[in-house]
Amino acid sequence: MSKEILQLGPLVEGTLVKRYKRFMADVELEGGEVVTAHCPNTGPMTGVLHPGGRVRLRHDPSPTRKLAWTWEQALVQGAHGKSIWVGVNTALPNRLVRATIEAGCLEPWLGPIAAIRAEVPYGEGRRSRIDLLLTPAENAPDPRAIYLEVKNTTWTQGELALFPDTVTERGQKHLVELKALLPGTRAVLVPCLSRSDVSRFAPGDSADPRYGELFREALAAGVEVLPCIYDFTEAKISWLGLAQLEQRQSP
Repeated sequence: MSKEILQLGPLVEGTLVKRYKRFMADVELEGGEVVTAHCPNTGPMTGVLHPGGRVRLRHDPSPTRKLAWTWEQALVQGAHGKSIWVGVNTALPNRLVRATIEAGCLEPWLGPIAAIRAEVPYGEGRRSRIDLLLTPAENAPDPRAIYLEVKNTTWTQGELALFPDTVTERGQKHLVELKALLPGTRAVLVPCLSRSDVSRFAPGDSADPRYGELFREALAAGVEVLPCIYDFTEAKISWLGLAQLEQRQSP
């Protein structure tokens, strides 16, 4: 199953020289020019940060932007020995998952959706914001509102996708808050697997054991997990379906 979700504007290929200060990356373009690009991924980028590797950038100059270039994709060796492009822009997954819902891809699991709101306050003291709040359609089998949190990952062990790749107190907090929403509403976690070579998903216990514990507690309490697999090309991003959910990371 493959469904085109987003079309991408023109991307420019180059070679990654280095990433530094978390938000910046130097990239050598085809003609030899070295440009500094915004790196919209502040994490370790485990498995996709390869100086000397091929990357794709978006050129979007604007008076409001300090850097005209944005790092979008990286070329890596996939689980089956074939090179694949993976998405590294962590500002994209929320938009991507929303477009997937609007395309009807997740209707078998979520039911028909009448409305979608983003960044809605919730949690203790309403100090957190849910990525997407879904209102079921009138004919939905479950009328409860759906609070949906998106998490992006590119870290893998073979065909197994993992999240997180570092300790994330924010991610731990989100699991606790999702669990607290039950049973009055539905609580859904959508791991956005930004590479096409995976078939399974599990919590990254070796990077954050506490997250793994909270993940399994949330799952047992009724939090739903829908790990979405995406394929990245120069021109588009496609939804490939759901990965098989595993509750514990493989050794």
